[in-house]
Amino acid sequence: MTALLLGALGLTLSLIAPGILANARWPDRAPVAGVVLWQALTLTSVLCALGVVLAAPEELTRAAGARHPETVVALIFSLAVAATIVIRLLISLARVTSRARARRDRHRTLADLLDRAERREQTGGGEVRVLDGALPMAYCVPGRQPRVILSDAVLQVLDREQVDAVLAHERAHLRHRHELVMESFTAFYQAVPAPLRSRVPLDAVHLLLEMVADDAARRRTGPAPLRAALERMADAVPLAEGAVAETRRRRLDRLELPESRVFTVAAGAAAAGLLVLPTVILVVPWLGRALDAWPFQ
Repeated sequence: MTALLLGALGLTLSLIAPGILANARWPDRAPVAGVVLWQALTLTSVLCALGVVLAAPEELTRAAGARHPETVVALIFSLAVAATIVIRLLISLARVTSRARARRDRHRTLADLLDRAERREQTGGGEVRVLDGALPMAYCVPGRQPRVILSDAVLQVLDREQVDAVLAHERAHLRHRHELVMESFTAFYQAVPAPLRSRVPLDAVHLLLEMVADDAARRRTGPAPLRAALERMADAVPLAEGAVAETRRRRLDRLELPESRVFTVAAGAAAAGLLVLPTVILVVPWLGRALDAWPFQ
């Protein structure tokens, strides 16, 4: 029964809950809490999968009244499958991390080579690099030697306050190490079998991290310069449609709204409940029964 309940919970958290959470609008008021809840959702799904492969063989052999050899075989099999899941996740994380670091190193080198140092003075210098570009773009390259990359067009369409808002946004990404969050979700996405794989968590967490950085920039420069910067940069590029336009609209609409402590507390409680309750309600009682039936005692 434990394996069945854990399996049902895992499938619900993997296939149903992501769509509900992605369509919710309350995380716009508490993006940090939203990211934490997505992390708890993902981790609980993994723990449920591990719980199923550990509990199912033991419960089946106990229900069948199997003796010592069959119980040991079932235990070895379940441990092997659980180890395979964990190793697959670790390998995926190692691959994603190593590839991302290699790309960042190459990008950092190219940005340093192509930097227009004479325009950098308008940004205050430091880790900022200015590249030639007809379209206004701003992004960051994280790592031990981080960079904030601006295209030359950004300095042409934005005033100094708006540039400061853009820089505060990108520096918030660097300061809070948002790339580590995205790498962990990417690794999980790539490790999950294709039939159960969904980009919904990746896209939702990416948007929430942009909102977290927006909040940091808003606290530093105020909402007006950030809103103007986002609007001017959007006006300077071809009209976006679909998901891109919806993302832009959500980021702009929330800038005048205060962060919600109620949503933050509620999401934190939900994240803790996701991690603790399945363990307490399902796994602990099963473990007690399994140990009582352990053949070596």
